[in-house]
Amino acid sequence: MVSQSHTTTFLLFLSTFLFIFQSISAVKFNPRPNTTTTNDLDFIRTSCNATLYPDVCFTSLSGYASAVQDSPARLAKLAIGVSLSQAKSTAAFLSKLSHSAALTAGTASAAIRDCLSNVEDAVDEMRGSLRQLRDMNGGGVAAGRRSVETFRFQMSNVQTWMSAALTDEDTCTDGFEDMEEVLGGVIKTSVCDRVEGVKRLTSNALALVNTYANNGTP
Repeated sequence: MVSQSHTTTFLLFLSTFLFIFQSISAVKFNPRPNTTTTNDLDFIRTSCNATLYPDVCFTSLSGYASAVQDSPARLAKLAIGVSLSQAKSTAAFLSKLSHSAALTAGTASAAIRDCLSNVEDAVDEMRGSLRQLRDMNGGGVAAGRRSVETFRFQMSNVQTWMSAALTDEDTCTDGFEDMEEVLGGVIKTSVCDRVEGVKRLTSNALALVNTYANNGTP
């Protein structure tokens, strides 16, 4: 049984933790546009309309519009990079939370460890996706000679890895479904809210990857 004072101390710790990580995320994912044209922003907005979370998509990617311009390949790569960065930040958060003195045992501790493992798997899968896209878009003679079949095979790899990452993130939040006790409820809300943010970015990235795979050229 967790004492009232122990619970209060942990809640204070958790609130401080969330504030720090949310502040870092705000700096990382809301850059100022740099020489961005209306056409660049329109391309981002139109592309984001094909995602499940268009507002999140536009907010997270519009600051990079000048670099993306009208390239579906660059947009897909950027979207994966943004979701990867947020997933890494979330993994760091979960790692620190799992080592808290208030969570040495019990359901909450096990759920956090499992969630951390799933998010770390998602990070690895997104890294694989990003490497594949970078290899594909490296330029040069080899890229110019790439066949339609090769393009589709490589994009299939990217789609598979991004789908797996989204599944791992879903598995993380599923582990908190039956947690209802006072302390566990606070952890559930804090962790799940954060992972849900990563899931939205990952879902959007997968949608943009799918658009590139369906409409792109080798």
